[in-house]
Amino acid sequence: MNIRSRNLCLLSCFCTAFTAGAQETDSASSLNRVQELIPVEVSAVRVGDKAPFAVANLKEKDIRIANLGQDIPYLLNLTPSVVISSNAGAGIGYTSMRIRGTDDSRINFTINGIPVNDAESQAAIFVDFPDLLSSTNSIQIQRGVGSSTNGAGAFGASVNLSNLLQEKKAYAEVNNSYGSYNTWKHTVRAGSGLLKGGFQFDVRASKIGSDGYVDRSASDLKALQFIAGWTSKDERTALKFNLFTGTERTQQAWNGIPKDSLKTNRRFNGLGLMADGSYYNDQTDNYQQDYYQLFFDHRFDEHWSIHAGLFLTRGKGFYNEYRLQDKLSEYNRPPFITPKGDTFGTTDLTRRLWLDNYYYGGIYSLSYKTAKTQFILGGAYTRYDGKHYGFVTWADYGVPVDYRWYNLTSFKGDFNIYAKLQQQVGEHLYVFGDLQYRCVRYEINGFRKNPDLMPRTDFNFINPKAGLSYILNHANNAESKIYGSFAIANKEPNRDDFEASPAQAPRQETLYDGELGYQYQGKKWEAGANLYYMYYHNQLIPTGKINDVGTATRTNTPKSYRAGIELMAAATPAGWLQIQANATFSRNRILDFEEYIDDYDTNIQIKNSYKETDIAFAPSVIAGGTATFEPLRKLLQKQQLYIDVIGKYVGRQYLDNTTNKDRSIDPYGLCDLRLRYTIQPSFVKEIGLSLALNNVLNKKYESSGYTFSYKADGTLTTENYYFPQAGTNFLLALNIRF
Repeated sequence: MNIRSRNLCLLSCFCTAFTAGAQETDSASSLNRVQELIPVEVSAVRVGDKAPFAVANLKEKDIRIANLGQDIPYLLNLTPSVVISSNAGAGIGYTSMRIRGTDDSRINFTINGIPVNDAESQAAIFVDFPDLLSSTNSIQIQRGVGSSTNGAGAFGASVNLSNLLQEKKAYAEVNNSYGSYNTWKHTVRAGSGLLKGGFQFDVRASKIGSDGYVDRSASDLKALQFIAGWTSKDERTALKFNLFTGTERTQQAWNGIPKDSLKTNRRFNGLGLMADGSYYNDQTDNYQQDYYQLFFDHRFDEHWSIHAGLFLTRGKGFYNEYRLQDKLSEYNRPPFITPKGDTFGTTDLTRRLWLDNYYYGGIYSLSYKTAKTQFILGGAYTRYDGKHYGFVTWADYGVPVDYRWYNLTSFKGDFNIYAKLQQQVGEHLYVFGDLQYRCVRYEINGFRKNPDLMPRTDFNFINPKAGLSYILNHANNAESKIYGSFAIANKEPNRDDFEASPAQAPRQETLYDGELGYQYQGKKWEAGANLYYMYYHNQLIPTGKINDVGTATRTNTPKSYRAGIELMAAATPAGWLQIQANATFSRNRILDFEEYIDDYDTNIQIKNSYKETDIAFAPSVIAGGTATFEPLRKLLQKQQLYIDVIGKYVGRQYLDNTTNKDRSIDPYGLCDLRLRYTIQPSFVKEIGLSLALNNVLNKKYESSGYTFSYKADGTLTTENYYFPQAGTNFLLALNIRF
């Protein structure tokens, strides 16, 4: 993309839009204000509109507009500083996201205040809770460290979803979508409404399927949710039980596409290639995760309330794969000797690698609130018990059928307690203080490729946050907020980090995050700017390599930083037109970086030192937005027609930390179009029809990738792999609400 094209794309993105869900109101939608009552189950980990943090809020209306079956990152794509990717290329199956350049293993995710990041990888694996958006009523994103929360440390952002809302009136709803690559979604929801005695029940069943854009990247996803609630007659006490479960079967597409294949066959997938040149038909990932949540809430009086929750997350599954000429020694088997005396040290085989785990614990918060004071004392204890084991299900020779060659366990305990205070001081000034203590104990009893490595480690973290907000009221009910905050966060390494550094255990990371912002909210327009500086000590950064299931390996680097400005704007220049936009301009640097390259000729790694290099996967420019038109606003009765024009631009991303353009992802700009029509006939509450045309300009682009280099026979070779995304594609949805 040349400089002129890039500038035009940036101008288009910033001037034409902001979020995937433009608001149908007479004034511009709020950039960060909470416009509705925060659900009690998330009030402890969320912040309100007076807090000194960079925040984006999505309400149920925003979610319903954009939810056509794609995973959670696609809904959040147009919030500030977000970059998304899909292994299959079409947004269903394994997807991921980055905020301010940090991946989803460094973003804290909670559902109803319960942590859902995987305890070992620390990643949020969205495919494990398919179609959760169909019953999600609100989402809050806090960029940067944010306020204290439960679970994994927030090193780029924290994302909280709430899916416990129960309507007081009975309802039923059917949502269906169909689109490119044989993509489809069927969702049925129903609720009893509030019954006598204070009881009510809600249920959701979902099924999503897609062949995927990439060859052999199909997904078959199923989900179920059940909510049972009880509220006392005086509405001071409430109990809720929430069960949601997800089952996924996806074909593996996590190795990406070799660079050479991008020009000849962008959909190429080499995983599962067998000796005869055909592909193994069961090269799949299979997993089920069940989430059990029980909440108790009680309001003592107009000031004091308590919230408590218990949870159990049960996960079990495996992935199948075909292996060409694996070494028998890797399976603790001797060389195979034929009756004729020939000796073979390798064999073709199929294997099944299992993960079997329990993640459980409790959360609590005690809240005190007056007109000027908000105080929360909260925390959580969680425990993870995991098993890793594997079977060889078939081998050409040398390995018995259903041979188990490893059986490993791991344990992780996580305790935290925090106190938060927001105090109004004078007429306009608000002071915010937050202090968290977090203790993590980790025991790993061996790794598949290194069973004798058994790290045992404890981490004790103190995470303070403090900030100020100054609120000014203007004429016509307009308001301004000036805010600043400083926070310190600490984070433990994940399981792969310990295996990648057997000689020297990986160290904890520390982040110092400063935020300074201004926001204006008026009747017809809003604007905001947020400056951030995130300085890291011992940040774990990707090396460019990935392991055999597509996870990036990382190493500590002593000094690095991310600094930038996030700009946001929204306006309603006419009743039939709404425009919202955001853009992030940043500088992301490692002060000293050492690259290691394997030299197979000498068996000694080559070391290259660099100064002031770009952090991998941290583009310096991210922009996005939406322009919403309502052309027949005054002509239609009990009908609505909206046209959304959506733009997104992502600057150059480097695959490793050497700032080498030959190891990078080219910048890309995208344009989507969405048409929405709703009608309220007499026989049902509402019928909605949506058509999303994605990537209408058929841009050929890649959203993620990895690289590795090696030297052999005197030649240095660098191999780049990419994750190509779909060209022009569509999703058509029909929603009926009874």
